Amino acid sequence: MIGIIPAAGAGQRIQPLGCSKELLPVGSRTIDGVERPKAVSEYLVERMIAAGAEQICMVISAEKSDIVKYYAERDYAAEIFYIVQQKPQGLCDALFRAEPFTHSHEHVLIGLPDTIWFPENAYRPAVEDCDGVNLVLFPVNNPAVFDAVVADEQGFVQRVEVKKKDAHSHWIWGAVTATSEAFRALKLMWEARHREDEYLGDLLNAYMDAGNVVRCTYAGEHYMDVGTLEGYHAAQDFLRSMKARSKQVVEAA
Repeated sequence: MIGIIPAAGAGQRIQPLGCSKELLPVGSRTIDGVERPKAVSEYLVERMIAAGAEQICMVISAEKSDIVKYYAERDYAAEIFYIVQQKPQGLCDALFRAEPFTHSHEHVLIGLPDTIWFPENAYRPAVEDCDGVNLVLFPVNNPAVFDAVVADEQGFVQRVEVKKKDAHSHWIWGAVTATSEAFRALKLMWEARHREDEYLGDLLNAYMDAGNVVRCTYAGEHYMDVGTLEGYHAAQDFLRSMKARSKQVVEAA
């Protein structure tokens, strides 16, 4: 299994920063009894590894050498390697640059590095039920700023509404699982459409219009977009509240 993390974006919604947005400190971890800050993208890396990823490909821009340095100084239970996207050309372009490295894997995991979501094992049920493309869905209060997913009761996706003002669903895709064959089929369709699709949701709609099936799994409980200042503060507050609740449970025991 391989994970693909598109991390080449400039992060204009939360600039200026002194580092790549993927390294923005959110929450913390304890190392040798000392509390240390945790980069936002580490949450996704950990979730991919927990789902079984043996390799993780980060697609970065040439200016983001700090990401390489950050992860090179830490040990993970998966090989992390990098591909450079020379200029920003959208999410689809970033994802499919990693396609040649998926051929030796059965499944592909996709996630966004400036998001934090729960439960931590939300990938697992989607992988177990994945024989093509499976979207991991999360409920949100503001679906218009995401890709809302309209699906039937059996989990078959009918439409992906890309940043639609009057979205018909409050469930959005926050992560994706796919077989390597289905991921390659998506890339071939993207190329056949002259690489014009910037957003994955638009490509998925074309994929379904061509007769292909996309499934979804309602595995998510909480989803936070840390790519905005408002989202960053909300994530910090949520993680602090989680830590406080955990401390109370330990003290009560």
